[in-house]
Amino acid sequence: MPILDHVGISVTDLAKSAEFYKQALAPLGIEVVMEVPGITVGFGKKPHADFWIADAHGSKPTRVHVAFAASGRAAVKAFYEAAMAAGATDNGPPGVRANYHPNYFAAFVTCPDGHGIEAVCHEAYLG
Repeated sequence: MPILDHVGISVTDLAKSAEFYKQALAPLGIEVVMEVPGITVGFGKKPHADFWIADAHGSKPTRVHVAFAASGRAAVKAFYEAAMAAGATDNGPPGVRANYHPNYFAAFVTCPDGHGIEAVCHEAYLG
């Protein structure tokens, strides 16, 4: 059983951030599951929303780091490309992060609000 049910972060522009996450998370099979217009958008794999963004109502969001599970290395690469195309800033291109473990393959971006967003898989590279 997972230790987290869902994660929520604040964003400064809900519409802009919703579009960013729609594009960035699509390669991971993550989509909008629920939306309360102007207030919050929940992303996940139907029927459960695991990742929520909410309007910060004028306050500056506290930066967080969120790592999304990817089905494989190709999905990590596709996430990175989609996120960059959607306006992310590079914070580490797709690659092995052996300092975590030999099969930790991840990509890191910074979203428009400054949150650290990662896609990661732990599968062994088979060539």
